[in-house]
Amino acid sequence: MPGEKCSPERAFARRLRQRREELGLRKQEIARRAGLSLTTIQQYENGQLPKSLHALALAEILNCSLDWLLAGRGDAGDGLYDTPETRLVMVPLAEARLSAGTGSLETGGDVLRHYAFRWDFLRRKGNPGQMVLLRVSGDSMQPRILHNDVVLIDQSRRDPEPGRIYAVGVEDMVYLKVVNAVPGRLVLSSINPDYPPIEAPAGEQMDTAVRIIGKAVWVGRELE
Repeated sequence: MPGEKCSPERAFARRLRQRREELGLRKQEIARRAGLSLTTIQQYENGQLPKSLHALALAEILNCSLDWLLAGRGDAGDGLYDTPETRLVMVPLAEARLSAGTGSLETGGDVLRHYAFRWDFLRRKGNPGQMVLLRVSGDSMQPRILHNDVVLIDQSRRDPEPGRIYAVGVEDMVYLKVVNAVPGRLVLSSINPDYPPIEAPAGEQMDTAVRIIGKAVWVGRELE
């Protein structure tokens, strides 16, 4: 009916399909680049809401704002806003929690809130339009990163640099680990020596269940 509001699920499906068609991408291409099955993409375009990890991948592939894709807020662009003093970027805090431990399950694709960062600060760190905030759970990255810290992830930087910290998706888990590439595999290490490293295939042999989400470029902490 004219003027009738559609459900959040149907609205998400419409934006996903709209953006995909604007970019001239087929469902098969989206599935391949996101490391998902074609059936999963079809389910999303039929109104199923994605997990946070999948939503981040879709927003990256579709070159659109995560907040716009999931909630229809703002434009499909990178979420940049201008003020008289400086240009600001509203960076979304996603619902998924990064595990600095044994791994935290994905909980959904919601954006909890936004935090304003100066554009020039983010530009020094990487790509302002590909930033997302995720909260840390666990103690495997102590003392450098603590439980409940908020980490800024640049999703455009996914090629591992030796000794740097990355958000890594392993099946339905999201880890925060030091990533090192050695011949034939990735080694995901903790700073806390109580946690053993995780190894995964690298390069063309990389398991589709393992993907680097982005590089950690900043950490924030609330003082009690």
